[in-house]
Amino acid sequence: MSELIYSPGLEGVVAGETSISTIADGLRYRGYSIEDLADHATFEETAYLLLYGELPTASERDSFARRLADFAPVDPTLLDIIAKLPLSTPMMDVMRTGCSLLAHWDPETADNSHDANLRKAERLLAQLPVIMAARERLRQGESPIHPDATRSLASNLLWMLRGTEPSERSIKAMDVSLILYAEHEFNASTFTARVICSTLSDLHSSITGAIGALKGALHGGANERVMEVLDEVGSPDKAEAWVRDALARKVRIMGFGHRVYKTGDPRARYLKSLCQQLASETGNKPMEQMAEVIETIVTGEKGLPPNLDWPSARLYHYMELPVDLYTPLFVLSRVVGWSAHVIEQLDNNRLIRPRSRYVGAEARSWKPVAQRG
Repeated sequence: MSELIYSPGLEGVVAGETSISTIADGLRYRGYSIEDLADHATFEETAYLLLYGELPTASERDSFARRLADFAPVDPTLLDIIAKLPLSTPMMDVMRTGCSLLAHWDPETADNSHDANLRKAERLLAQLPVIMAARERLRQGESPIHPDATRSLASNLLWMLRGTEPSERSIKAMDVSLILYAEHEFNASTFTARVICSTLSDLHSSITGAIGALKGALHGGANERVMEVLDEVGSPDKAEAWVRDALARKVRIMGFGHRVYKTGDPRARYLKSLCQQLASETGNKPMEQMAEVIETIVTGEKGLPPNLDWPSARLYHYMELPVDLYTPLFVLSRVVGWSAHVIEQLDNNRLIRPRSRYVGAEARSWKPVAQRG
């Protein structure tokens, strides 16, 4: 038998083929650069592109929006269950439970056909924001706000969270952040979803598993850790001393570096200008100045450019969103990427079953208990 090649963390290992996105020369969804999509598309158009392979025509876009509006209302029994979860339950656990619960109310949970999975993906895209917003309202002692069929996904999300009219810049910032988080090739959570569905499990199980993978601090949870850094630094005048001390002590600063982007995350570059605009509108220029000092030093001295979590955490902070909603917001976006990968995996499925390299004891003979010790 030939020698098995071991790559820790599967780094550099090609584990499959996909036509959904590529990180070669930037990031492209189905051939379109994320810069073009963020400049010109809505999140709904981007979601349609990822799920169906092409940008929608005007009639397809309108039909898609109508379906999402029709799918959005969540069964009151499910919301009652969500309301009964302990108040201490982390929001990512609520999202994981909510996704799993939705399977029990979906009429096509057990149908793994291509078309059924597209319909299930649309329902998850429409309903997960309702679950997140309802839970947030309930834990604040307020009643959930029903989704508004006339609003975009980004506008509706902010509306359901607050019950007040969001600014146009906030809506645009949310829409762009959802576009940028929607898909990213074979990352940990996406690979988790593909492994699960490769066993011929269902889409809801695959997405539930992906949410579990995203919860980790080295994946989706990193954007929450970014705010811990910024809160600890406190002000622009303290930023240089803080970051130099952290680097001297070899403290890992969340929001910098990426497994595959060695010269910089294109999503972070794009979102930085939106951060600056929203900071000016909301009176948060000092935080932007502080972030700029940290970014300049970490990038210049350690060669670690920022990843998407660095600007997105600030963006959500400027929108006055609770920190523990940052990763659930990632879920609301990435559900379309995960779903597209599940569908692609099942369309040409092969069970994902890698090998391991054994480093345990050599072959040993059994010893009766009296001879042990």
